[in-house]
Amino acid sequence: MSHYDFCRQNVGRPVKIVTHDGIVHRGIIRRVNPSKVFIDPFDARRGAGGYGYGFFGYGRGLGIGIALGAIATIAFLPFFFW
Repeated sequence: MSHYDFCRQNVGRPVKIVTHDGIVHRGIIRRVNPSKVFIDPFDARRGAGGYGYGFFGYGRGLGIGIALGAIATIAFLPFFFW
């Protein structure tokens, strides 16, 4: 199963994504396209900032876009994580 299929089937679930360069992203999968997965980061929910188009008044925004080719691992997180 590809990262694209995996993410597409699990939109709305909290995940931890680690890229090949070691960067760790934690958030909820909001959208997936053939080249990127967009997550709503947990830090943005706490008011520490935000990502995507939400800043310009178009709603919540798309979140952080992570290239599917850069993903090394994806793991589900329990909701009590935050």
